Amino acid sequence: MFSGAQLSIYPMSDNFVGIILGALSTLDPYRDHLRIETDDISTLIVGPPEQLFPAMRDLFVAASGGGIHCVLSAAVSRGCPGEPDDPACTPSEGVGNDRPLAERIVGAREAVANSAITGRPVAAQFSLYPLGGAHHMDEIYGCIDFLKASGVFDRSKNFCTKLRGDAGPVFATLAEAFLRFGAPDGHVALDVTVSANSPSAA
Repeated sequence: MFSGAQLSIYPMSDNFVGIILGALSTLDPYRDHLRIETDDISTLIVGPPEQLFPAMRDLFVAASGGGIHCVLSAAVSRGCPGEPDDPACTPSEGVGNDRPLAERIVGAREAVANSAITGRPVAAQFSLYPLGGAHHMDEIYGCIDFLKASGVFDRSKNFCTKLRGDAGPVFATLAEAFLRFGAPDGHVALDVTVSANSPSAA
């Protein structure tokens, strides 16, 4: 299996270079478990799927400090048939996406309820794409049931779902949507946008 994310952060500040470079240093503790590559457009992180969202959370919380408006945009994928299998991407035991849908919903809710609070309020919107499965709509509806009970569900929008709350539970909710829904060996993708300190929050 291959799992990873291509992400970009956009701090709305004249000091965007310093903010981005400083925030990237928060990924250092993850480098033993994740392959991290940054170029002039985005940062690629590759590794166990359950470690992707904690790394993105820490990066975004750092980048959005000081009250500036900041946005993270990410394409997240696991099981892409166009990528080679990579042993570094093997998920930890107990991720739980091979269990019945009802059990996965309960497990996802429990994981979010136990997530750490960061003190950083954020809004996010995302779309889940469980690709290549005959029952993909069952997986999407199951994920929606989970989202509505996650504690950070804001509303459904055209083509996506909006979340709002502390960065800890919000990123945990995104992680659970990614980890627990879709076929265990299938291709699952998320399109994610996270915003903090927006002057037009609504």
